[in-house]
Amino acid sequence: MFDAPVRRGKDSPIVRRYGAGSLGYGWPGPRQRWCTTRLKDMPREKFLRELRKQYRVKEYIGIAADEQYRLERERNKNPDHVHPLVDWNMTEEDCLRYCYGHGYDWNGLYGQFKRVSCWCCPLQSLQELRQLYKNHPALWQTLKEWDKRTWRKFRADYSAEELEVRFDFEEECLNAGKPIKGKAFFSELKRRLEVEA
Repeated sequence: MFDAPVRRGKDSPIVRRYGAGSLGYGWPGPRQRWCTTRLKDMPREKFLRELRKQYRVKEYIGIAADEQYRLERERNKNPDHVHPLVDWNMTEEDCLRYCYGHGYDWNGLYGQFKRVSCWCCPLQSLQELRQLYKNHPALWQTLKEWDKRTWRKFRADYSAEELEVRFDFEEECLNAGKPIKGKAFFSELKRRLEVEA
C-alpha cells in the first residue's frame, strides 16, 4: 500500500497528479481493489496451482443464498466451484445464527458492524466507519496515520481526518436536535472542512 514500487506509465493519471515517484498502490477503490487480488486471490491461486498438478480441486465458496447475484460473476461460474450455502438455502442471517449457536460471537463485532472483514477498508459505508471511529479509537488513529502516508485520499469524498470532522459535527447536531442531512448541514460541514484544511 505504501512502499511497493509500482510500474506506472508516464501517462498514468497517478503520475500526472502525484508525480512519477509515487510509491505503493494507495488505498483500494471501487475500480481498483488491488488488495483482494494481491492479498487473497493470488496467494490462493498459487497454493491451488500446485494441488491441481496432482488433483482435481473443488473449491467451496461461501456465497449465501441471499447473495445469488454474485453467482452471475464470471469467476463464480467455474464448474469446480461449489456453493453449499446457496444449495442449502442459507442466508447471511442464517449463517450468523448458526455460528452464534455454536459459540462464535466475534466479541460482539456483529453488534456494531454489518460485516466484519478489513477494518481499514475505504469501501465501507459511512455507518461502518462511524462505528470504527466511535468504538475503536486506536484503530481510527492508525487509519489517520496510514491516510497521511499514501498518495491517495482514503475515500473519493473524504480523507480520514475529514471523516472525523464530519462525525464530530454529526454528533454535535444530533445533541442539539438538528438534522444531519440537508442543505444547511452540508453547507456548515463544508465550511468546517475548509477551516480544518
